Amino acid sequence: MRIVIAGGHGQIALRLERLLAGRGGEVAGIIRDPGQSADLREAGAEPVVLDLESASVEEVAAVLEGASAAVFAAGAGPGSDAGRKDTVDRDAAVLFADAAERAGVRRYLVVSSMGADPSHAGDEIFDVYLRAKGAADADVRGRKGLDWTILRPGSLTNDAGSGLVRLGASTGRGPVARDDVAAVLAELLETPSTAGLTLELIGGDVPVSVAVKDVAGN
Repeated sequence: MRIVIAGGHGQIALRLERLLAGRGGEVAGIIRDPGQSADLREAGAEPVVLDLESASVEEVAAVLEGASAAVFAAGAGPGSDAGRKDTVDRDAAVLFADAAERAGVRRYLVVSSMGADPSHAGDEIFDVYLRAKGAADADVRGRKGLDWTILRPGSLTNDAGSGLVRLGASTGRGPVARDDVAAVLAELLETPSTAGLTLELIGGDVPVSVAVKDVAGN
């Protein structure tokens, strides 16, 4: 099972790469900076250097060719300006989805954000971010060529994961460890019956595997 992760050097992505590689999966992470390659190899992932802000659909599709699933975990990151919220959090997400369809990769996971909404009001950078993520989510939801699942975590922390979460269509706001976000993503990849769901995620009291099975109706 080969998984391709966009934003392969992100904090959640690196955790997910370690989890998947530890389970024997073949993992590739798309990165813009070749200097990050060693970190991906240490996590057990193959680094693929490609700038999603300038790459063509054909270039990205070539990376996705033969993959079992794709995960969009890229982001402009803290400190980036409003323009990059649009070019990365929105446009690169749309490009990656286009490429997944071109390559015939149906299983598609998106790491979004709680509160993402294309009509979100406000002029602050975070407001632009929520609109960009919301627009990307709306684009994915309209695609019949993808078996998509959108995951919207709450406030992210670097606390050690507890393996206990609250996962559902609406959870209310709260913190969640990045470790637990990665664990949920790994479980979602193994649960294709979650396709078509937009899920919120915060820390809770339900084991990850049980929480995913519950939302999947298994």
